Amino acid sequence: MQTLGEAARAVLLTPDPHDKRRAARALARAWRRGKLAHRCDVAMPDQPAWPAKPELLSPAQMPRRRKGGSERGRIAMLHALAHIEFVAIDLAIDLVGRFGGQFPRGFVDDWIGVAADEAMHFALLDRRLRQLGSFYGELPAHAGLWEAAQATNDDALARLAIVPMVLEARGLDVTPATVDRFRAAGDEASAQILSRIYNDEIRHVTAGTAWFNQKCDEMGFNAVETWQSLVKSRFRGSLKPPFNDSARHQAGLTQDFYAVIAW
Repeated sequence: MQTLGEAARAVLLTPDPHDKRRAARALARAWRRGKLAHRCDVAMPDQPAWPAKPELLSPAQMPRRRKGGSERGRIAMLHALAHIEFVAIDLAIDLVGRFGGQFPRGFVDDWIGVAADEAMHFALLDRRLRQLGSFYGELPAHAGLWEAAQATNDDALARLAIVPMVLEARGLDVTPATVDRFRAAGDEASAQILSRIYNDEIRHVTAGTAWFNQKCDEMGFNAVETWQSLVKSRFRGSLKPPFNDSARHQAGLTQDFYAVIAW
């Protein structure tokens, strides 16, 4: 029987975005049907395989995006979001393949589900780009999204603290305003896709927070203090308001975690 680790590594080493999306969803089906052994017995690659396009640029090199009023601006925003969702497939799969053996099956259930969600989100955004006359890979994309994985590849708590509880939580802060801009431009189709992604992200942050808290309890750590320490030491960015306190609270990420270290 193939192991979970072997299946995860195979997904990470799949470069074509559409093949990777299908492979992630196939992994999820195989896990749910009991066809993968719960063993993470192979090393995950330091860097996943990605396609030649989009061209990856540093943040300073990225062209400035318009707010989403023009069609060109909306395409640029959708392309950026498609890239985030593409990388998010690898982030979820790497979390499972690298750390899944340290947790019970419920952890794998949750993060395999997240990977399947991210694959679906990517498919929705790529299809919308094509409807607008574009495609994923046509524009440059942010090169730094994998840095969070590289900075936390030795510590499951650090990975949970940074990826779902910082990066995905940031999506909860900014997505509602983005949805409003698309609706104001008359692009209801894109607005509905982003609304669906937003609702799924609440579940993802919920899973990250719950497993972080559980692991801290198991290890005898104070969850809030541990999270704050990990964010300060492992996250290169900053926690900037405004925060969507309501959505964060719904996901279990209460203000006592982030309010005192926001800057």
